[in-house]
Amino acid sequence: MMNLKEEKNLPSKISEDIIALILEEKLQPGDRLPNESILCDRLNAGRSSIREAMKLLASRNIVTIRQGSGTYVASTPGMVEDPLGFTFIVDKKKLVQDLLEVRILLEPSIASMAAVHADDEDIKKITALCDEVENLLNEKKDHTQKDIEFHNAIAMSSKNVVIPRLIPVINSSIPLFVESTGNRLHAETIETHREIADAIACHDPIRAQDAMYLHLIYNRKLIHNLFKS
Repeated sequence: MMNLKEEKNLPSKISEDIIALILEEKLQPGDRLPNESILCDRLNAGRSSIREAMKLLASRNIVTIRQGSGTYVASTPGMVEDPLGFTFIVDKKKLVQDLLEVRILLEPSIASMAAVHADDEDIKKITALCDEVENLLNEKKDHTQKDIEFHNAIAMSSKNVVIPRLIPVINSSIPLFVESTGNRLHAETIETHREIADAIACHDPIRAQDAMYLHLIYNRKLIHNLFKS
């Protein structure tokens, strides 16, 4: 019979078993996990223990639970909302500028890698997100989330296992840029996003790198002028 300590540790143990299952099945970010009944059978565990284990994994941002739909591998597994502690940096102007400098170091090379390694499905996703951002901008609607997804899709297309761990730098910076610039880079965003997407679709790494660099330089120039005034 299980003692109290073992009972408390059971969801934790099952959560590790679920991680092992994710790795064994080679599930990718966004993939749906087997349903509760299958997991109960596979892991020889009760439904309540499976649910508690899933809550633990959700708190660690390893899975995302969607009511009425199922449980999915998180888009950036293991990454919490603010893993780099940007919330605690008081000088937001300095943060915006420094984040942009880091993105200039990283993202042109990431775009270049994406142009080399992106498959047809990656290109389809990047192009669709590019279209969505453009439509939202033309309709003068908030495009921030789709902008984040566009840059994330490029990062994932690099096929480099380290780069997804750098995604919080991109995710944290885009809302700050949009807020800081008052969404003034309307035409420039559409133009450079399209050039990045087209370069990746053509598997042209130099063109993709240059397009991403230009995209970020537009941001840096505007931010510099806004903060100077």
